Amino acid sequence: MFSHYLSIPKVTAIATCVLLMSACNMSATDRDEKVNNPNKKPNVLFILVDDLGYSDIAAYNEKSFYHTPNIDQLAKEGVQFTNGYAANPVCSPSRYAALTGRHPSRIDATDWFHVNGWPHRVEKFNPANMLESMPLEERTMAESFKEHGYSTAFLGKWHLGDDEALWPEHQGFDVNIGGMKYGQPPNGYFSPYKNPRLSDGPKGEYLTDRLTNESINLLESYAQQENPFFMYLSFYTVHTPLQAPQDVVEKYEGLAKEQPSSDDFREEEQIWPTDKKRMVRVQQNHAVYAAMVNKMDTNVGKILSKLKALGLDDNTIVVFTSDNGGLSTSEGSPTSNLPLRGGKGWLYEGGIRVPFIIKAPNAQVNGHKIDTPVIATDFYPTLLNLAGLSAEPKQHIDGVSLVPLLTGDSIDDQRPLYFHYPHYSNQGGFPGAAVRVGDWKLIERFEDGKVHLYDLSLDIAEQHDLARQEPGKTKQLKAQLHNWYREVDAKFLNSKDGKVPWTPTK
Repeated sequence: MFSHYLSIPKVTAIATCVLLMSACNMSATDRDEKVNNPNKKPNVLFILVDDLGYSDIAAYNEKSFYHTPNIDQLAKEGVQFTNGYAANPVCSPSRYAALTGRHPSRIDATDWFHVNGWPHRVEKFNPANMLESMPLEERTMAESFKEHGYSTAFLGKWHLGDDEALWPEHQGFDVNIGGMKYGQPPNGYFSPYKNPRLSDGPKGEYLTDRLTNESINLLESYAQQENPFFMYLSFYTVHTPLQAPQDVVEKYEGLAKEQPSSDDFREEEQIWPTDKKRMVRVQQNHAVYAAMVNKMDTNVGKILSKLKALGLDDNTIVVFTSDNGGLSTSEGSPTSNLPLRGGKGWLYEGGIRVPFIIKAPNAQVNGHKIDTPVIATDFYPTLLNLAGLSAEPKQHIDGVSLVPLLTGDSIDDQRPLYFHYPHYSNQGGFPGAAVRVGDWKLIERFEDGKVHLYDLSLDIAEQHDLARQEPGKTKQLKAQLHNWYREVDAKFLNSKDGKVPWTPTK
């Protein structure tokens, strides 16, 4: 665990640190304004990248094929959490969790929201019943910040409800640019977009560039106002369809040819009733995907540079994360998550462990890595705390503030983190649940109740099942997981064609 922290006062000190910023880089006028206005709240820039894998960022994977210098620099300037998790292996539930601080199983929002109805699949059992929207009754981070005088803006992918009445402008955001029902660009990444919340640009305009330009325009307007802002930039990148500007693609096609020859794929388990093998990518060399990642990084760099140019950087909290692991076992399988197993749609680490970076101005441990396990439901209470706003524990019930970690203190590194996915994923993942406690992780399968136990400190690739060798630990974690099922009223697989699936005992 991260141990060489600075000695500092109690955690509430960070609110003052965030608000009073270092004066050395300010003009005398700016410094006087900050001193005379000590209650000025920090801005928040929350950057969420769709389907970005843990190993897609060089800061997390020094062997990465993709160039991500701007995000790497953000990781160096902020705090890089090496055991950061999305709340679910697919997008809509994870997005719900980040915005509300509540586990998606509490409302049965346990799979991606199916805009065109439930997809027909050949499955052994029927999936769990689920809710396919984020109810208006949920209180989002945006609503909390807005009530405290923040200007709020959402840009990019929403995918939290079909009905327009459930879109960002009705969930606490003053501005909605591009947020609607679809989980991917309805007409691809090049204009015309066919997006009811984003006007078309010049033919061939790239969506990631456009969302960045819209973000920069908003930042320029925010720089002229007194009240702080909360901007939630949710790139559609790097979700399929795989599309990127040709010049960047050609750059990576050349780099891919320079790589040593090796097998790009190997076999992964297959639970579908078919003789076809399930393959997982083990080599990062997909030129189009690499170009998408690189373009995203370049645009993140533009936004961070604009913050500095506008004098907003020293009073802005920046968050960078993903909604699930990289796509490695289906739909073109464009990336590899190695050394993590699996990817999007799987309860293995490759499906849920993600980049997780927080840069809070003057946080005492900026520039360090922290390996305490953390999860997306922690963002809500953390950002309220950093902004000096009151906690709302009835709302962010499943998260904790990470401010103690940012100030050199600690949180309970043995608290359980839960993952619940009672569905068959598009990517081949099995229905089940998982709990991580410290270095231990238990996975329970919902078809037959079989469990697996891994020691992630020794086996990050989840290749050595210790369930039989460690019966005491297996029993303990299974009991914790089953207690949690009862707490959130978790749902499980349904019968199909007379076949009855496993369910936990009451």
